[in-house]
Amino acid sequence: MICFMLGGNSASAQVFTTDNYNDGLYVENGTGVKQIVPYPDVREADVMWKKRIWREIDFRQKMNLPFYYPRDGHQNWRRFMDVIMDALKEGRCQAYEVTATGELTKPLPYSKLMSGLNSERHQAVYDDYGNKVGDTVINITFNPESVTRLRLMEDWYFDSHRSQLMVRIEAICPVTMREVNDSVQMPNELFWIPFDEATRTVLSEAPVYNRNNSAARLTYDDLFWKRQFDSYIYKEENVYDRSIQDYATGVDALMESERIKHEIIDFEQNVWEY
Repeated sequence: MICFMLGGNSASAQVFTTDNYNDGLYVENGTGVKQIVPYPDVREADVMWKKRIWREIDFRQKMNLPFYYPRDGHQNWRRFMDVIMDALKEGRCQAYEVTATGELTKPLPYSKLMSGLNSERHQAVYDDYGNKVGDTVINITFNPESVTRLRLMEDWYFDSHRSQLMVRIEAICPVTMREVNDSVQMPNELFWIPFDEATRTVLSEAPVYNRNNSAARLTYDDLFWKRQFDSYIYKEENVYDRSIQDYATGVDALMESERIKHEIIDFEQNVWEY
């Protein structure tokens, strides 16, 4: 700490410090005190129609870039997956195994989760003459940067008490891309996390970049609550329990995704059609 005495009067002394230099207009208030918007109470008798769908958010899309950046956290800004992994490590969120039915029935302890995310790769060792002399094991630590997509499980329903079509995110799932061969990549679901009050509280404490106004800070919970993301539907609940990619590819899959989306929107319009 460096002190300067001005005018020889100790009462008018000014204190300057070089610690914690603020390079902004003001010291920004953290968003940790921001409260989440609670979900409305729903009675089974009030739900006259419901449909479960699964959608995917691609972080490479322009609108979704705030989920993937910044790569190096600064000024309380952190990548979405860094926020999630820290919350899992601290025990603030609960991960579940990926099951064939998509149900969240098998809790995944953090130690088991990390052992599944980290991997090993065997690499051949050669001598100076090009002869193979053995193998070596290379430990590959999970990198949150490898997560480029996020899957959502949602329930769309019409609440007759409020006379409104509403949606609720039930769970989220980080996804990496696994190489099948040189030209084909397949999505690899890592784990599911319930999108409950605990998860939303964690996300409400993580500021996210607001491209329109840096003085109006948003959080990751705001992005989900306000639907400020671009996504596409890859599955709806059906009698075959299959995804769109199981019966459509390319442009046909995109058209099927749009059909499901408009079917949900049209339902609300048809309710009020006279």
